[in-house]
Amino acid sequence: MLIFTSRREGSTGIGNVDRDLMFFEDIYISYFRDGKWQPAQNMGIKINTEFHDASIGLSADGKELYLYKDENGGDIYVSRMNEDSTWTTPEPLSENINSRFSENSVCISPDGNTLFFTSDRPGGKGGIDIYYSEKDKKGRWGKPVNMGAPVNTSSDDDGPFIDYDSKTLYFSSRAHAGMGGFDIFVSEFDSTSKKWSEPVNIGYPINTPDDDIYFVKSGDSKYGYYASVKDGGIGEKDIYKVLIPENIQHYDDLKNRKIEGKKTPEPLAKNFKPATLRVRVLNENNQAIDAKVLVKLKENDQEAGIKKMATGIYQSAFNNGAPQDYVVSIEADGYMFKNIDITIPPMQEQEQMLQRDIVLSKLQVGFQTVLRNIYFDFNKATFKQESYNELNKLERMLKENNTYRIEIAGHTDRVGTPEYNKELSQRRASAVVNFLIKKGIDASRLTAVGYGEEKPLATNDDEEEGREFNRRTEFRILGEDGALSKKD
Repeated sequence: MLIFTSRREGSTGIGNVDRDLMFFEDIYISYFRDGKWQPAQNMGIKINTEFHDASIGLSADGKELYLYKDENGGDIYVSRMNEDSTWTTPEPLSENINSRFSENSVCISPDGNTLFFTSDRPGGKGGIDIYYSEKDKKGRWGKPVNMGAPVNTSSDDDGPFIDYDSKTLYFSSRAHAGMGGFDIFVSEFDSTSKKWSEPVNIGYPINTPDDDIYFVKSGDSKYGYYASVKDGGIGEKDIYKVLIPENIQHYDDLKNRKIEGKKTPEPLAKNFKPATLRVRVLNENNQAIDAKVLVKLKENDQEAGIKKMATGIYQSAFNNGAPQDYVVSIEADGYMFKNIDITIPPMQEQEQMLQRDIVLSKLQVGFQTVLRNIYFDFNKATFKQESYNELNKLERMLKENNTYRIEIAGHTDRVGTPEYNKELSQRRASAVVNFLIKKGIDASRLTAVGYGEEKPLATNDDEEEGREFNRRTEFRILGEDGALSKKD
C-alpha cells in the first residue's frame, strides 16, 4: 500500500485550483498487485477537504495515517484504519503538537510512543525546526521538545523519518553539508549520552542540487522512497524508489564513507588566533538591517557558524590551517539577496579582522541586477553545479515576494554570429525560467528574453575585463500584480 500527496486534476478543492493556478493537494492511495502499482485512487471526501490535504506520515503497522490540513496555519491530523480497511474521519492532534503556526510533516516511532514533527513556531533555531513529543501513561502527547543542534540549524530542517531501529533519524535540510536545496541527512541517537550524532549527508545519487525530501524506508530497509525534482521527471516533485546498498544501510557506514580518504590536518600552534569575519548588512540609506546570513565552504557547502552581534552585524571565527574559500549568503524580506565570495586566511599569531559591508537593494518595480553566480557549461544552456545555490535563493525570494512579474534576460559576448548568440542567450534565459517553474513559481510571472550580444556592459576586446562581464544573466522586476498564494 502506498499513500501519497498530489496536485493533479480531479482534486476535491474549491474550483479544483488554488490561486497559484495549480490543483489543490489531495491524498491518493495505490496498491501493489500482480507485480505493479495499480492506478492511484483519490481517498475521498472523508479524508480530503475543499482545501489542501497532504499525507505526511504513516505508522509502522500502516494503520495510522497522519495528514496535513490547511487550517489554523497548517495542522496535523490523524486517521485510523477500520477493520474493513476504510479510514476514520481525521481528527486534529492536541494543542501540544498543533499551534497557530505551521506544522507540516510528522513521523511516529515504531512503538507509537514518540512523535517527531516540524514547525516554524517561535523559539526554534530558525526557519522550520524538528521537534519531538512523548506519549504519557494516559496516551496523551506531552510538551514538544526542540531537537536542537546538531540536527536543527538556522535554516529549514524538515521531513523527519525515524527508522525501525527507533534510533536512526532521516530528515531533510537546507543547511549542513548539502548539494543544494533540501538534501537528505541521517543522525543516530546515543542512548548513553542522550545526544544525536552529527548529521551525515546520504550522498549522490539520492541527493541532487534540487530539493530531495520526505525520505522513508521500506520495512526491510532495502529501499528508500522520497520526493525529488530531477531531470527527466514527469512533473514537479516526483516519487522515486531507490535500492539502498548494504554498505550504507547504517549511520556508521555513511559516516565512515564520508571521512574516507581525508587526512587529519597538522595541529596549529597553540598561540595562533582565529581569523574573524564581521559582516554589516545595510540598506541603500546606509542603515543597518537584520537579515539571514549564512557562511558556507565553497567546495562542499559545509555551514560555518555565525552570530548576530547587533542589528545588522554578524560575526564568525575561523580556525583554518590554510586559506579557504567561502560563500557568504545574505537574505532579507523585501530585498534582493546577495552571495559574496570571500577567502578566509589561516590562523596566525596576530589577530585578523575581515570587515565586509553588504548593501542590499530594495525590491521594487524597475529593479534590475546581474545574477553573477549562475554559470552555464560552455556553449550550452545547462547549469554548472555551482549555479544551484543562486538559483535556489532566487526561487525562495520569488516565493516570499509573490506579487512581482519578472524578466530573466540572457546576454552573451560577441564571439560567434549575432544570430547564434541571440539563440543561445534565449535558451539560457529559458533554462532559468524553466527551473523556477519546476520549483513551483507561477509561469505567468516569468518572462525569458535572450538579448545575445546587443547590450554589452564592457568592451568585447578583452577576456578578463570585457567578454566575461558580458556573458551574464540578469533579473528585472517588470511589474506588480495582486497577491498570489505561496505554494504549500
